[in-house]
Amino acid sequence: MNTTLQFAAAIVATATLANAAELTGKVTLKGTPPPAKPIPQVKADANCGKTRTTDVMTRTYVVSADGGLANTVVYIKGGLEGKTFPVPADKPLIDQVGCMYEPYVSAVMAGQTFQVRNSDAFMHNVNATPKVNKGFNFAQATAGQVNDKMFDKPELGAKFVCNVHPWMIAYVSVMENPFFAVTDKDGKFTIKGDLPDGKYTVEAFHQKAGAVAGEVQVKGGKAVLDLSLEVKQ
Repeated sequence: MNTTLQFAAAIVATATLANAAELTGKVTLKGTPPPAKPIPQVKADANCGKTRTTDVMTRTYVVSADGGLANTVVYIKGGLEGKTFPVPADKPLIDQVGCMYEPYVSAVMAGQTFQVRNSDAFMHNVNATPKVNKGFNFAQATAGQVNDKMFDKPELGAKFVCNVHPWMIAYVSVMENPFFAVTDKDGKFTIKGDLPDGKYTVEAFHQKAGAVAGEVQVKGGKAVLDLSLEVKQ
């Protein structure tokens, strides 16, 4: 690369770093959630039972020892009105492995392609039943089959089930901007992207505990926000 091109590349890289923001935090759960329970149908099934040596547990509430709440979608809800953003090019994966959907909770941007894969050596049926977007229902008969899908409208918690194995459930939230994340097993999240400094409303949405919002000021590309939800039976 000649000197001129190197200089231009350096300018682009510097501008990208200058615009990159990072919003971090943690979502915690107040109260004592009902304990996870085994799903006996998994091991009892002739096919699914061969994929498992231990019990598969329900995932309604996944909470760390210090109260961190997993599987919570955190996203910027307010402060970006009138702005548009390119749809991410990556294709998030929703897998079917060991007769469970993985991940249990995921998020994509409206218009973003995601992939649905069957990693098991027997048939699954993918039945998406959103309330805002157009649903779909198709079979994946062989191991390794992948289908590309997309939702074009914002929607929280679009439900996926498998009609062959009815305990298989997953949820996909569809965002109107690319600034979102799903909390990890400790309730932590990181939202990265080309987010301008400013004041924003951030919402945390959990499929069972509901939603809570908070205000945050992004300054110098950095901000920290912790949010808390309460147990709902």
